[in-house]
Amino acid sequence: MGSPHPLPRLTPNEQRVLGSLLEKELTVPASYPMTLNAVRTACNQSSSRDPVSDLDEEQVQQTLRSLKDKDLVAYWTDPGRRTVKHLQTLAARRGLSDDVRALLTVLLLRGPQAPGALKTRTERLHGFADRDEVEACLARMAQAAPPLVAQLPRRVREQDQRWVHLLGPVDAGPVEAEPVTDGESVLRDGEQARTDRVLATFAAVATRYGDALTSELEQLPFERWLLDRIVTEADAGPVVEVGCGPGHVTAWLAEHGADAQGLDLSPDMIREAHDRFPGLTFTVGDLRMLMRPAAGDGWAAVLAWYSLIYLAPSELPGAVAALARPLRSGGLLVLALHAGEGLRTAGTWFDQPVELEVVLHDSSAVVDTVKAAGLTDVEWFVRGPVGSRGETFPRLYVLARKP
Repeated sequence: MGSPHPLPRLTPNEQRVLGSLLEKELTVPASYPMTLNAVRTACNQSSSRDPVSDLDEEQVQQTLRSLKDKDLVAYWTDPGRRTVKHLQTLAARRGLSDDVRALLTVLLLRGPQAPGALKTRTERLHGFADRDEVEACLARMAQAAPPLVAQLPRRVREQDQRWVHLLGPVDAGPVEAEPVTDGESVLRDGEQARTDRVLATFAAVATRYGDALTSELEQLPFERWLLDRIVTEADAGPVVEVGCGPGHVTAWLAEHGADAQGLDLSPDMIREAHDRFPGLTFTVGDLRMLMRPAAGDGWAAVLAWYSLIYLAPSELPGAVAALARPLRSGGLLVLALHAGEGLRTAGTWFDQPVELEVVLHDSSAVVDTVKAAGLTDVEWFVRGPVGSRGETFPRLYVLARKP
């Protein structure tokens, strides 16, 4: 960073191709340098791209040639196979450090983003310690000669300003557009303040929430299938649902043969669970401090059933690791979340005034987090929203096993 040479001016297609080469060099080094077909596949993948593109082979080939003319791509021939492969040269030519390269890559691939989103989306490229470290790196990039990034004007109701790369034109959207708030903003005034808001929300709606959810599984055949599978695989071993709410999922597991108990941070929710299912064990506790069961070498299954939806994306790795730690060998971790990106808020819930903030989590990022926690046999399912239930976002379910 800091080269006196002018920045290259890249077309949108050049940005996508160069960003894909920068990304894949780090995430799939065994397949790098890349064939023409591999570059096209990387450019057009449906995840981690905004917008999603549909470049054909000729477009990608022409773009690679134009990048080569700008000394940003080099060709390499596989000895003995005469296969031409492609590699980026931007990082070496401009001396990009790992943190700068990671941010520039994600900005090239996904357009303008806030620091919190960049922290989450660069995990596989560079491990930023926290949001402050991301902002410090962006500031250095903005002060470089010539600058690599710039901060965009704040949009209406947008809590965090977005950053954009300066390597070519980028569609930043209309200034007055309705924003999708960054999921990291749940931590805008600290973790404890977020937790206090969640607890206050459930204190206000506890009984009505329990009334609404107690029989919900009757309308959810996929979820019943999934829970039935957990009962079978637990094989009478201890099962815990963290963030159990009014206890209906724990009760379903117990009714179908599991040795199940529930844990929730909200005392009001635990009271609801005890009142509705008095024969079961429910305890007040933090899922991030989950202990092993009193008897046995670990949990046969740990369920986080819509209990991680109040955490920022940057908090997920720590939470998943904490839930996996007390599993026994072969035990299952099961996650249920709202799929998507950003933060959704509500000022009323069950006719009560609340400060409800629900974080939507990127499916591929959640799966990567589960794998990074050392779990194996990872399966995931995404189902569409059930309109008759008032759902508006897809639902993500992840199962993984502890080796």
